[in-house]
Amino acid sequence: MELVEKSKDTATVSRVFGEPVRHGDIVVIPVARVAQGGGGGQGAGKGEKGEVGGGGGGGFGFGASPAGVFVLKDGEVSWRPAVDVNRIVIGGQFVAVVLLLTLRSILKRRRRKH
Repeated sequence: MELVEKSKDTATVSRVFGEPVRHGDIVVIPVARVAQGGGGGQGAGKGEKGEVGGGGGGGFGFGASPAGVFVLKDGEVSWRPAVDVNRIVIGGQFVAVVLLLTLRSILKRRRRKH
């Protein structure tokens, strides 16, 4: 139960929305994606020789990544997403590998026909 109470304390709005940054008439509010989870366990039972068993367990995880910023300017609000360059590079590599494998299979079929 103590673990559950601690996890409630970490799930606050301040974890998602950062402190607003002001520069002249522009206000920028950073936003993050936040995920958390927890778990627990309990166990008891008799062993093969009749001895009393035991158990226990628990865990908690928390993660955050930048999502983007809200920009307030002249009474207008706009959303600027964060760009994850690593994700773009990995996606490009995946597409390139699929393309190369597809071309390879097409070339193999053409060679077999001749």
